[in-house]
Amino acid sequence: MLSLSDVLEARDRVRETARHTPLTHSHTFSAMTGATVSLKLENFQRTGAFKIRGATNRIATLSDTEKDAGVVTASAGNHAQGVALAASRMGVDAKIVMPEPAPIAKVKATQSYGAEVVLSGVDYDAAAERAHDIERAEGRTYVHAFDDEYIMAGQGTIGLEILEDCPEVDTVVVPIGGGGLIAGIATAIKGQKPDTRVVGVQAAGASSLTQSLEKGEVVTIDGVDTIADGIATRSVGTKTFDVIEARVDEVVTVTDEQIAMAVVHLLERSKTVVEGAGAVALAAVLFEQFEYDDGEVIVPALCGGNIDLNMLSTVIIRGLIETGRYLKIKTVLKDRPGALEELLAILSGYRANIYGIQHDRTSRDIGMSDTEVEIDLETRGHDHVEELLEAMESNGYEVDVLI
Repeated sequence: MLSLSDVLEARDRVRETARHTPLTHSHTFSAMTGATVSLKLENFQRTGAFKIRGATNRIATLSDTEKDAGVVTASAGNHAQGVALAASRMGVDAKIVMPEPAPIAKVKATQSYGAEVVLSGVDYDAAAERAHDIERAEGRTYVHAFDDEYIMAGQGTIGLEILEDCPEVDTVVVPIGGGGLIAGIATAIKGQKPDTRVVGVQAAGASSLTQSLEKGEVVTIDGVDTIADGIATRSVGTKTFDVIEARVDEVVTVTDEQIAMAVVHLLERSKTVVEGAGAVALAAVLFEQFEYDDGEVIVPALCGGNIDLNMLSTVIIRGLIETGRYLKIKTVLKDRPGALEELLAILSGYRANIYGIQHDRTSRDIGMSDTEVEIDLETRGHDHVEELLEAMESNGYEVDVLI
């Protein structure tokens, strides 16, 4: 099984390529939770995510013959960039298979590091099948995204940095996709400070590990559905599973709504951009998915910041909806002069800001003398939304909440 010495050796190999990323105390999230929260900002890493660590460690250990033949891998994006940059720095040819829905930003970034990108399959697992076909056909070395001891050891260098920068840490919270990150971090943490708790977090729409732990063996789920594309795998690795079973104290899940709210909180309060996978650890803390004490020193690992701009806009809207700061409603007005003005007077009186209005006189669900109106509103929280809806209904409007 992966050992602390493996992680310590990896630190020497990755030191030249991977950055020692900041660990900063958050007054905001500490006040919100009652814990002492410090953020491990791995989204500031080269390539925008932790994957450069494991990729560098793995490629550095290849033989000269293997380096000459090149490498191939499959990735939803972050591992792709890590392998591409690590291979480029060592003069190794890299071919990366990414799922067809992979974020455009991650595809272009991978190409910019000099790798050839092949788009194939609907998710990571399908892309991995294609990558293994290329491995066999071209004699390349397959660089696994997580189920490899060198990969795990490289990722574990984050754990060394956490203990170095925050030796008083009580709990480290880590995202889980295939398990390589948490396996490495848990090995580093438990090897040096066994009493520190390690909590893993999966997206609810990709929660293969919780089922695996219940059955005592790796379980592959039929599909994944989450905004956290960086951890959207149908199963953890067999090697990572063994480490997780032995060294991780607890595994919890968070919903996409909770992830979106964590992303929005980080943007608004910490001025920090993370992707969905990068926000799951903080989401678990904010929504108390595991128990912790007041003042407990907690370090959530923000594992990546490579979020597609289209996804970011969607996540922001979802986060605003969940916090009661965005509302889309539909109601019916009489199609006469002044009807809209009367409705707007109510909205204005309750200080709701209007983003947009759309009329529809052609709907079959309304009378010939009516018009259907959809309104997008900026609101100030759930209580404000309730007040607004009650005011409209008390004035005779039937309101459908669309979002």
